[in-house]
Amino acid sequence: MQPSLYNSPSRSSNQVTIVAAFAVTMFVSAALLFLMEPMFAKMVLPLLGGTAAVWNTCLVFFQAVLLAGYAYAHASVKLLSRRGQTGLHLAVLLAALMVLPLRVPDGWVPPAQHDPVAWLLLLLAVAVGLPFFALSASTPILQKWFSQSGHPSAADPYFLFAASNAGSLLGLLSYPLLVEPMLRLSDQGRLWAWCYGLFLLLVAACAIVSWRAPDAAPSTDGPSPVGAVGDVAGESAPNPTARQRFRWVALAFVPSSLMLGVTTALTTDIPAIPLLWVLPLALYLLSFVLVFARKPVLSHHWLIRRLPFLILATTFPLVSKTVLPLFVLIPLDLLTLFAVAMVCHGELSHSRPSARHLTEFYLWVSAGGVLGGIFNALIAPLVFSSLAEFPLALVLAAALRPPIDVVKDTPRARKLDFLLPIALGVSVAAVILILQAKGLKPGRALNILIFGYSMVWCLSFGKRPLRFALGVAALILASRVYTGPFGHILRTERSFFGVYRVTNDDANRFRQLIHGGTLHGMQSLDAMRACEPLAYYTRRGPIGQVFAAYTGNAVERQVAIIGLGAGVMASYQTPGEQFTFYEIDPLVERIARDQRYFTFISGCAPQVRVVLGDARLSLRDAADQSYGMIVLDAFSGDSIPMHLLTREALRIYVRKLTPGGVLVFHISSRYLDLRQVLGNLAQDAGLVCLVNDDTGVGENDMKNGKYPSLWAVMAREPGDLAALAHDPHWKPLPAVSGARVWTDDFSNVVSIIKLH
Repeated sequence: MQPSLYNSPSRSSNQVTIVAAFAVTMFVSAALLFLMEPMFAKMVLPLLGGTAAVWNTCLVFFQAVLLAGYAYAHASVKLLSRRGQTGLHLAVLLAALMVLPLRVPDGWVPPAQHDPVAWLLLLLAVAVGLPFFALSASTPILQKWFSQSGHPSAADPYFLFAASNAGSLLGLLSYPLLVEPMLRLSDQGRLWAWCYGLFLLLVAACAIVSWRAPDAAPSTDGPSPVGAVGDVAGESAPNPTARQRFRWVALAFVPSSLMLGVTTALTTDIPAIPLLWVLPLALYLLSFVLVFARKPVLSHHWLIRRLPFLILATTFPLVSKTVLPLFVLIPLDLLTLFAVAMVCHGELSHSRPSARHLTEFYLWVSAGGVLGGIFNALIAPLVFSSLAEFPLALVLAAALRPPIDVVKDTPRARKLDFLLPIALGVSVAAVILILQAKGLKPGRALNILIFGYSMVWCLSFGKRPLRFALGVAALILASRVYTGPFGHILRTERSFFGVYRVTNDDANRFRQLIHGGTLHGMQSLDAMRACEPLAYYTRRGPIGQVFAAYTGNAVERQVAIIGLGAGVMASYQTPGEQFTFYEIDPLVERIARDQRYFTFISGCAPQVRVVLGDARLSLRDAADQSYGMIVLDAFSGDSIPMHLLTREALRIYVRKLTPGGVLVFHISSRYLDLRQVLGNLAQDAGLVCLVNDDTGVGENDMKNGKYPSLWAVMAREPGDLAALAHDPHWKPLPAVSGARVWTDDFSNVVSIIKLH
């Protein structure tokens, strides 16, 4: 047997060096792992219309591969000798070099006619599956190697988990704050590959330590780890029970599900950008760092007592259908997610087993995480017509929370756990129906009247987890009879690209198509006005002025419109003209063609064509110089998908324009100012650009169906826009000095977020 590393005079120095080597290696491994996630998701985002569901689907894939990596780690350390397992893992890490640098392989085109989830999962498996698997398995394997190293801290290697999650945080946060704004996507992939090479060298150093370590049991110096089962070395610790394993899975499931639910809620109307992907995941990982640290930063008991208030605060806008300002909504959702993750992961930390069962513990925790991801990304869109997984995760979090203080569990108390929530739900539903029957309109006063007292009532259930969880569930169920600002809901349906509602307004004058919280089309219920374009598309508005300027001109004979919505712009088609809509979501076409809801296509312009698929990919196949006008009206939530506003995208549009043709951009957005993006693109391409800010719409106009909007037009020559240039509403749009032009390799959404 080789002598122990700790029998030399430099024992203390060796101990520090070894801990540092393992901690740094795990830190780098996790940083690479979580840098990869937003990086590759952004690479694939343009192929799927910029929808937020891309990130959730990517995340469930990464969670599934993480589970596979943990399963491989658990099996390999159980079935192989130390050196055999070390050699196998080094081979797996080297095999991952075959797919580097990270990129989307050539020839991958998403399906146009059906749900692209399976296609996306297959792409992820081919492009990043192997390196992600190798990195994910490294965390438990490195901890296991350290636990066998003979180091005095080897009996409780869980502190390395905090180093790993700190690396995860660095990788996540560095992407939107440093890597994305500074590097092109191709450069990001190459940089990641070089860092992976450095990681291989660090793993090799840890492998040498593992090979040289003695075969004896780990040292028993030092205190027993808090929460570990059995003796210090863990050799006599009993196997975890089925109840313990189920609880580990449940405690990991809820924060994972809630994290994805919060991400979806935040990116339904806000563009799907890495920063908003990263924040929920970063807080989720931060909770692991804090609860597995040797000295807890936040009191577990203190968080348990405050969790009911946060859950109810987050539930309020869900049940009242209230649209909160971003500066309120984002912090509230993120704070609740963090508190839930801290409580659930804190319970995991307190129930962690000895080092003997370390890989199994991570396996069950990972299983819970991937089940949460599968539920949100794959099951919920098929089962629910709305984003019901978000409030459901809040209910489960309330149920899993430990009780506050010691309360007597009498038969009467257990009976009240069910009766009181039922009474709460019935009373809230009754109040809603009575007030709506009296004709009271949804608003702040009505929301407070209905849900204010009910929230206080539910909060009184807070000491008993089951009673409180059922109370929250009762509020959510009762709120289903409350329409809120959506008016009279006729249909709710969900696809990969989001949740759509077909509604009538409160006065039953207009039919609306709403995606998330954004209006995507409106039609008058008055048969005399059925073919009148409304909302952002009125004849007196900017797009109406564009069509009026080119009436009878060859420009209008062939028009391409990216984004169908309710089909409102079909009402501009006149005999002899051909409008072609490019729409990525088949569900939108089904709604627009359903005569029970909208008749713009069937009644106003039955000759229009609809081409399904991503607009850039579909337009690329159209003949050059085939359209006199191309209108970009595609919206993912509240803004044009970013991949439609790049240098490469603009080149495609210009190539498809006839001589004298015009490009029209609908750039209305509550959250982003896209004018500088278009100004820089136009200057870069040598095009002329005008903008019309029609946001000063009065109350009477809105009652008649006209909404505020912002539009821009581009053309090759000033003369091509002469029909609009004389109108004072259309002003030149200059470029912004010093701002980089957006390309497929570079975009910086953070720089154009509206701060007011």
